[in-house]
Amino acid sequence: MEKRDYYEVLGISKTASDDEIKKAYRRLAKKYHPDVSTETNAEAKFKEVQEAYDVLSDQTKRSQYDQFGHQATNGGFGAGGFGGAGFEGFDFGDIFSAFFGGGQRSTSRATNRPRKGSDIQRRMSITFEESIFGKTEKIKVPVYDECHVCHGLGAESKKDIKVCSQCGGSGTVIMEQQTLFGRTQTRGTCPTCKGTGKEFIKACSNCNGEGVERVNKEVEIRVPKGIETGQQIRLEGFGNKGANGGPNGDLYIVFEVKPSDKFIREGDDIIVNVPLTFAQAALGTEIKVDTVYGQVMLKIPPGTQSESKFRLKGKGAPNIRTKQLGDQHVIVTVVTPQKLNNQQRKVFEDLLRVEDEAAPQKNWWDRFKSNFTRQ
Repeated sequence: MEKRDYYEVLGISKTASDDEIKKAYRRLAKKYHPDVSTETNAEAKFKEVQEAYDVLSDQTKRSQYDQFGHQATNGGFGAGGFGGAGFEGFDFGDIFSAFFGGGQRSTSRATNRPRKGSDIQRRMSITFEESIFGKTEKIKVPVYDECHVCHGLGAESKKDIKVCSQCGGSGTVIMEQQTLFGRTQTRGTCPTCKGTGKEFIKACSNCNGEGVERVNKEVEIRVPKGIETGQQIRLEGFGNKGANGGPNGDLYIVFEVKPSDKFIREGDDIIVNVPLTFAQAALGTEIKVDTVYGQVMLKIPPGTQSESKFRLKGKGAPNIRTKQLGDQHVIVTVVTPQKLNNQQRKVFEDLLRVEDEAAPQKNWWDRFKSNFTRQ
């Protein structure tokens, strides 16, 4: 299948800024990520978006792509050319061939170079308390790891491996095509050995020649203290198996913190709401307040108003970088009783009577003016 234009893949113009490229990538990567997407062919679309971003987010690669199109993404232009996962080596001779029908071509390519395995991302749900104190947990992660039968050979045994009959072990073949400049020759990946330079007389029955198999690997996750929703940690080398002796990819764990029924987190601070009775607010008292570290006593001064805020220093969440603790803010709410027993009703009636008696009496002039005051 012919590749789509990278700008078209990301839905941006050719004059898009770096920020526009990054925003487009994040939006599409979230939309097509295989772990969460319900789109058809989500994995293929995600890889297409990733490949487009790898090129357009790099100024050198983008410049070469703008000049040569997908021909440039076959590999790197010398030492400063394209590198990394998903791109093969590139030959200057291919450019001369494409434009002038000839030119000196290299006899070797970087198709057999070591390549890092692809990264993996997984989401992990934790409780509010676990996000504060951290924890260690072992989880199962599906990865492509070395085949346990052939140990990465791809063949039943070393005797079942031979030099590729089509490319002679180089991993590349010369392909002819008709262009506006006439018939040209370009060098591409060998379709028989897929660039490895090897053929299997008898492929491994377990991995079918791939050298890797899908397994559930047990990984120990250490949740950092103070982690928040959306933050992630990186476990180097716990991703998919690398190729040709290259390192494994990495595993990224993205955390999702479940909301608490008591506490609200704002940065490194924790908010908690506490109800007070009229008597407690008017007379003052000491109350027990829940914190993530246990209950503490809080002194409420007389005459406290509803929505007043008190601070408990050092009772908040730990900062994930500095490890310093935030504070807990206690917001008190004076609660109006909805049902009163006879004794409570008598107390409030006596209070009302006292308040009326204590109120300053209006003189005759104030009473006269009040008759003409607009409501």
